[in-house]
Amino acid sequence: MATVKTTIFGGMRFSDILGLSHLKSHLTSSADAGRIPHAQLFVGPEGCGTLPMAIAYARYLLCGPDAGAADCHTKCDSLMHPDLHFAFPVSNSDTVKSHAVSDNYLGQWRTFLKSQPYGNLFDWYRTIGIEKKQGQIGVDEAQDISRKLSLKSYEGGYKVLIIWMAERMNTPAANKLLKLVEEPPSRTVLIMVAEDEEQLLQTIRSRCQVLHFPRLPEAVIAEALVEKGCKREEAMQIAQEANGNFNKALDLMVRDSEDLVFERWFVQWTRTAFRAKGNKGAVHELILWSDEVAKTGRETQKKFLQYCLALMRQALLLNYRAEPLVFMKTHTDGFDLRKFAPFVHENNIQPIVRELESAMYHIERNGNARIIFTDLSIKLTRLLHTRAA
Repeated sequence: MATVKTTIFGGMRFSDILGLSHLKSHLTSSADAGRIPHAQLFVGPEGCGTLPMAIAYARYLLCGPDAGAADCHTKCDSLMHPDLHFAFPVSNSDTVKSHAVSDNYLGQWRTFLKSQPYGNLFDWYRTIGIEKKQGQIGVDEAQDISRKLSLKSYEGGYKVLIIWMAERMNTPAANKLLKLVEEPPSRTVLIMVAEDEEQLLQTIRSRCQVLHFPRLPEAVIAEALVEKGCKREEAMQIAQEANGNFNKALDLMVRDSEDLVFERWFVQWTRTAFRAKGNKGAVHELILWSDEVAKTGRETQKKFLQYCLALMRQALLLNYRAEPLVFMKTHTDGFDLRKFAPFVHENNIQPIVRELESAMYHIERNGNARIIFTDLSIKLTRLLHTRAA
């Protein structure tokens, strides 16, 4: 499930970021007026551009609106400005045996940002070889952050810290950073970037100015794909399927999306579940399927369950004839979402969602994946055979 590597831009300036003109205007005008909150939270779905925007905003604070600050811009182009700091989820790996922190992976991080600025967490984990682990921002990272931000600004201006996927910060780390968020050193700006603000500690969230990012419009994604050599008609189809996620659109363009793999898993799973009622052979197949999925990493398992949730909801919309709201398309021969849709209805959608979310919860907390997926498969068999009212 390798994700396509693509250079969107090297400099990460506002002009390079897709769409979001109202947010760019808000950030630049507030900075020009001197209204710069010391703690900010950028929240948006995967692939909408929260991280590139945070870096462009940091550049604007460090270099100012003057494009002639060549030396400063050169440092930002290479992501090596001494007053720009990053924190992101990491874990121990083959190269970092213990107490992993972001500084251990800065080289890979810069490469990742230049090749996949819209990339997701799983793309990052694969970059550093921890795709079968669950990364986090831990207390060692919090100590590192406190040390860095206690130092004076190297160039006499602002110091900026970007914390990517801030919801992966564990409670001890969040508590350690709380005082820093409340009372940061002079001319220090903390920008937290998150997809799910509800997972952040409430005491952290309440002390940040929150900026919500929308999904990217289809027209913006389509135009960007055309510029990358995609035919316009195909670009429009991909943009619709991507549902505002530019990272997914890039993968779909070269048919290298994780969702294509997840779709094959889902089709095999549901077909076997339909046959499993009163069929011992099919039940055995479900157990074998569960074993295979359990061998993958926990991040892959969680992403697959999220895919299943999205597909079930799309099937329900189709069943209720809400076609304009349906963006997902299937690519597996012999599987038609329209034919599957009647099996997802008002009598089973809530328990299906509940079981999928429960499985995700237990995977997140390091439960036995084989048991979790076997249990889920047996429950899915019963739920798919539930009759509509």
